[in-house]
Amino acid sequence: MGLSEDHRKILFVYNADSGTLEALKDYFHKMASPSTYECRLCGITYGNLGMRTSWKDFLESLPFSSEFIHRDEFRKEYCRNDPLPAAFIIEGKSIQTLISKEDIDGAGSLEDLIALVRAAIDAYLNEVS
Repeated sequence: MGLSEDHRKILFVYNADSGTLEALKDYFHKMASPSTYECRLCGITYGNLGMRTSWKDFLESLPFSSEFIHRDEFRKEYCRNDPLPAAFIIEGKSIQTLISKEDIDGAGSLEDLIALVRAAIDAYLNEVS
């Protein structure tokens, strides 16, 4: 048996930088021109008033914890330059791609993204068991 769920987490990384000014800029960009917004993960999972309830509920149902960070934080902490947005599995000091930018960008809706995350987690758990 692998490590317990307490030793694993999903790290979702936005294709946006952290900070209040960046958040305001992103908010207005999503409102004015959602089709050109660079972070599909944020565009699908957040509405005008915050994180979508169905996404939040889904995250709470996952077999291990999830964390969300911004592009600048990810690059500084993990010294990686992966195409973003993306999702990673963190297990101990190991980090591996769970869902690529291409896959997230291909999600047409929140329901598609949820199905994508479920399938990726299932594949990961089958691989490590």
